[in-house]
Amino acid sequence: MHISILSFDAFNELDSLIALGILNRIKTSNWRVTIAAPTEQVTSMNGVTMHRHVSLSEASQANAVIIGSGMKTRDIIQAPEIISQLQLDPSRQLIGAQCSGALVLAKLGLLSNIPACTDLTTKPWVQEAGVEVLNQAFLRKTISPPPADVWHRNTWPSG
Repeated sequence: MHISILSFDAFNELDSLIALGILNRIKTSNWRVTIAAPTEQVTSMNGVTMHRHVSLSEASQANAVIIGSGMKTRDIIQAPEIISQLQLDPSRQLIGAQCSGALVLAKLGLLSNIPACTDLTTKPWVQEAGVEVLNQAFLRKTISPPPADVWHRNTWPSG
């Protein structure tokens, strides 16, 4: 299972690094957690610079993708050279977003007829993108189950 956490310039350290830390605590064979970014290095909203493990194109092949938030997400979604690298597919991947990461999902067309959860700052921009924003912290929506080998077992949580 490859899980990739997407991080862009001005990323929120809490979204990217806590997810990385928690997911890397799972010690099982075939479990891999990576930070993906459009460039070799990205700098957080508070000046922390980190190196990526994989490119955005490589992250597009991961079994699961988490899109982190950041202060420049609105700029990121207007950059075709970045967005074009993301080839996410909910039929074969688990895909999630944190806060302004919902803007990336909307830009990729992955929120058609699906509401989103986001922070108060990002809410009007997600609504402007034509996405209903729910007043809750989390939404789990199954588009279609990925293949059983995503979880290395033959069950998929109903959703």
